[in-house]
Amino acid sequence: MAKSELPPSAADLGEPEASNRQRVEVDDSRAISAYANFCRVTGTPEELIIDFGLNPQPMGIPTQPVMISQRIVTNYYTAKRMLHALQLTLHRHEQAFGVLEVDINKRVVNRPQNPG
Repeated sequence: MAKSELPPSAADLGEPEASNRQRVEVDDSRAISAYANFCRVTGTPEELIIDFGLNPQPMGIPTQPVMISQRIVTNYYTAKRMLHALQLTLHRHEQAFGVLEVDINKRVVNRPQNPG
């Protein structure tokens, strides 16, 4: 059984002081990885529902259905901790590699055609 530990910075985001953080043992030996380029968030007053899937047409309005392959149902407290962890991670990534542009139209580079 493969076991790993999260670093204290990601293990307990509810603690304000780094000195009070504890390591959480994580067993990811049965985790299933999947790629998603689509995310939909819905919910109820008690739960947040996050669907992940693959959009075969990432540009424009899809004409084919987006196939949802993973669904996470969680409470709002866990969702808020997840939001904080994602914000920290994205901030660190952008500091190292530059700002991530989420508007695909702004990311597409129009390359001039080679004459002839």
